[in-house]
Amino acid sequence: MRGHAYLVGAYRPGSSFVHRLPLRFKMPLLLGLGAAAIAVPGAVPRSLLLLAVLALHFAAGGGLGQLLSPLKPMWLFLLVLIAYQGWQNGPLAAWRVLSGLLACLYAANILLTTTPVQRLLDALVAAVHPLRRFGADPERFALAVGLMLRSIPFLIGSFGDVREAAKARGLERNPRALVLPVLINAVAYARQTGDALAARGLGEKDDGGPVRPRD
Repeated sequence: MRGHAYLVGAYRPGSSFVHRLPLRFKMPLLLGLGAAAIAVPGAVPRSLLLLAVLALHFAAGGGLGQLLSPLKPMWLFLLVLIAYQGWQNGPLAAWRVLSGLLACLYAANILLTTTPVQRLLDALVAAVHPLRRFGADPERFALAVGLMLRSIPFLIGSFGDVREAAKARGLERNPRALVLPVLINAVAYARQTGDALAARGLGEKDDGGPVRPRD
């Protein structure tokens, strides 16, 4: 079963300054750009923020293909959203909503495609570490995030494969032919992941101490 990284970008090694930028600067920069693109009200500021994110995308070695791939699974949602906003509030409002969403989406993709997953997990552990005094477990939190980053592309790819297979058999309009195989694949993937974690001793604390997630 294919694992497609549509909404969640896969790490692409490179030597651009975006790749080399320390994570303590890169993460606040990209998260700040994405948050600002949603927070600012005007269409012009959001457009400028989107241009800034796109400039970072191309500076990191990304191409037009990487810009289009995250939109494939959500093109219908974006089309309906733009049509509704344009009908209710006009084309300027539709562009304001779309530019904010695209800036957030591309900022997240830049972070994930220019930073190894393990570095992101280590940064999450460090960020959550002060909450340990309140009973939080940073290592388990990072493990959960790592599993999420691996699972989402797999599930998206699973749905795409099942849809193509159903279309080849003329069953693309049959909900059962689309939903049931995806559910079966999801359950099988979850069981395999759980067995792999148990085999490596992850998720348990045999010595009373935290277990760090490792590939």
